[in-house]
Amino acid sequence: QVQLVESGGGLVQAGGSLRLSCVGSGSIFRINAMGWYQQAPGKQRELVATISSGGSTIYADSVKGRFTISRDNAKNTVYLQMNSLKFEDTAVYYCHADVRDRYNRRSDYWGQGTQVTVSS
Repeated sequence: QVQLVESGGGLVQAGGSLRLSCVGSGSIFRINAMGWYQQAPGKQRELVATISSGGSTIYADSVKGRFTISRDNAKNTVYLQMNSLKFEDTAVYYCHADVRDRYNRRSDYWGQGTQVTVSS
């Protein structure tokens, strides 16, 4: 019923920037938090950043000062601006949404993932 479509990944040199986007569509009453998670080969999926519906943010220590999460509630869209990229940022990035219905019941949705590769 809900789809999250990610875009913006790609290959970038160390020190460069990328901007990821994730657009939610379908049967959405309200999205509470949205976030970005990364999963590198052989590692667990880890939180990169989250943003509440009111704009409060949480970042992983490894990306503080380099990445910025933002959202457009009217468009059900979340962004991740990634600056000063490092090789260690190389991973598949997944968008997540905490979707609430009219009774505040929660469903979790994930995007398909977008590859970010940082080269030296």
